Amino acid sequence: MPLGLRRGSVSAITEELPGLVRLEVDGIPCVAYPRLTGEVELGDDVLVNEQARLLELGSGGFDVLYANLTRGLGLAAEEGAHVMALPYTPGQVTVCYKEESDELAGSLEGMPVVLCTVHSQVAPVCAGLAGARVAYVQVAGGALPVSLSDTVRSLRERGLLEVACAVAPCLDGEAQFVTTAAALAWTKAQRHEAVVCAVGPGIVGTGSRLGHGALTLVDAANVAAALGGRPILAVRQSEADSRERHRGVSHHAETVLELALADITVPETADGEGWEDACAGLPLSHMGRGPGEDPVFFRAAYAAGVSARRMLG
Repeated sequence: MPLGLRRGSVSAITEELPGLVRLEVDGIPCVAYPRLTGEVELGDDVLVNEQARLLELGSGGFDVLYANLTRGLGLAAEEGAHVMALPYTPGQVTVCYKEESDELAGSLEGMPVVLCTVHSQVAPVCAGLAGARVAYVQVAGGALPVSLSDTVRSLRERGLLEVACAVAPCLDGEAQFVTTAAALAWTKAQRHEAVVCAVGPGIVGTGSRLGHGALTLVDAANVAAALGGRPILAVRQSEADSRERHRGVSHHAETVLELALADITVPETADGEGWEDACAGLPLSHMGRGPGEDPVFFRAAYAAGVSARRMLG
């Protein structure tokens, strides 16, 4: 399992966002996480990981900056941090975990926790929760850096999310946690009313029943219920997906419901009514399809947010 690295020069900076820089290295698209690898400027001598692009892996079809040889060496660790994220890997980095410093609630006291098996459900779910204090919790199963998500960034700007949390091995969120249990307990202690728990962009999938990132949500459902929360599944549905396993109700949703020990709420179809107006202007895209091409997908996700909103009274 060798790393696929290449050396190059930063030839363009195309977009600079909080926690994320889009750039080109020798004319090839790349992303950088400046909180992890330092600032980046035109002409910098860099190493990039090119494997996902070479393998044409869908949403991973770009290079990732691995090290900035010009200005990214000898970076100081985060102040007060002494625990490693991505431990014993070439990318290990010290981070501060909230379990070390902040109060955690003893119970979720019925707080709804919406489970999104694909990241493209997050925006319509949050639209259904409009008006509530919502925290986002990212778990393993897709992209690990929270900062990669333009959707989360947009929802934060619009006030539909108040904070974005990362559960190890995810990282680069506003609040970092070792476990999903701690992340949920922290959001409750911070007086959030609901949680949207999801994998990051680019879900890991093998086409098999038990080999996909959505199963991380099984653990999240069980933990949420054990802590006194109310897990709700944003059911992945499609009328446009060419793959049989994702037509109708996806096998991702079916296996989450089958394997979870917790009692998971499945939203009513009627809860999706009015989704078009509620989601207007939000970043809606799933597998390259917009709301006009696969409306059932976005309606089902919105319904989960509405179901959670109703639990708040």
